Amino acid sequence: MDLFLGKVLVKNNRDRDELDTEREIVSKLQNRILMLFFGSWDSEPCQDFAPTLKDFYKRLMDSFYMERPSQLILIYVSLDSTEELQDKLLKKLPKWSLFLHHDDPYKQELGMRFQVQELPTVVVLRPDCSVLLPNAVSEICALGPDCFRQWQEAAEVIDRNFEMHVEFDNEKMRSVTDPIRKLKYKVEKKKRRWWHLTGWGGGRHHGDDTDDQDQDQDEELQEQNGDQNDNRDFKGPWA
Repeated sequence: MDLFLGKVLVKNNRDRDELDTEREIVSKLQNRILMLFFGSWDSEPCQDFAPTLKDFYKRLMDSFYMERPSQLILIYVSLDSTEELQDKLLKKLPKWSLFLHHDDPYKQELGMRFQVQELPTVVVLRPDCSVLLPNAVSEICALGPDCFRQWQEAAEVIDRNFEMHVEFDNEKMRSVTDPIRKLKYKVEKKKRRWWHLTGWGGGRHHGDDTDDQDQDQDEELQEQNGDQNDNRDFKGPWA
């Protein structure tokens, strides 16, 4: 993400919308795997690879294939000699991709930084912009979208797009506190049933309304008065 702070990224759409603020860059690239596609229209292998890359990206981002878009961003780093040639290759790339302006000198810096020696090259970066794969072209061609899961696990990307499916109860509640009262009643009922079965507290029966605190105070009073017989008859939950 820091790799493109202070830079201008352009959307590959009809309006060529620009992402030129830190907020826009962070919002677009945060917690996503980046694919930097170094290519040129003058390179025949790049022309041949572009449709494969488009299909790869489409199957990971299009809602027709995926329940939700993958956390992946494709950025085209053009090495074309003219803007017209750059536009020709951009037409073969998906509309969700981004690119740098043709006259942006940062493209050359990126090529040197990632030691691009051949075209096409797809450098795969983790969200912290460290290199995951120096060139994923052969992997994309061989495995297709399946290789993205391996990238995601290796990059330890947090899936923030996941939303738990919530099922709502159709039964109307009588009041806001109705579920709380039901839960309280259920817990109290279970406690009474447990006391009845184990005989805890002298074998309390279901429906006995004697308060636990009062019983504890009575037992302490009996102990203070030296009532040893009652203490010997008392059976706790460990009996």
